[in-house]
Amino acid sequence: MKKVKVLLVDDEPDFLKVMSFHITDWGYDLVTATNGKECVDIVKAQKPDIVILDYVMPDMDGLKALAQIRKIDKELPVIMFTANPDIKSIKGTKKLGVSAYIPKLCVYTDVPSSVKDELEKIVRTL
Repeated sequence: MKKVKVLLVDDEPDFLKVMSFHITDWGYDLVTATNGKECVDIVKAQKPDIVILDYVMPDMDGLKALAQIRKIDKELPVIMFTANPDIKSIKGTKKLGVSAYIPKLCVYTDVPSSVKDELEKIVRTL
């Protein structure tokens, strides 16, 4: 069976490192990007199966990157992270077909477990 390729996009090096460790430990192939433009370029060139995308990034934020991703692939599953959840960001991502929306830093959220659960749900549908 083909390994699922996950693209993880975040501009925070420490968060990227921790989540990269978890995602590869769970058995996924992993590609990383540190900004929205790099994310879009990787989606075009490497065709990941799932994208995990940070909402707040400099230059091209997650919402703009997601809009570009949807021009390339309307069905690509995307999990959105944010450290600052608000109604505007949630509505914007829902319009563009986000599979899951996970608060990045929240006392109520075990981020790695939430990501793992969402990845497993998506993989079952691939």
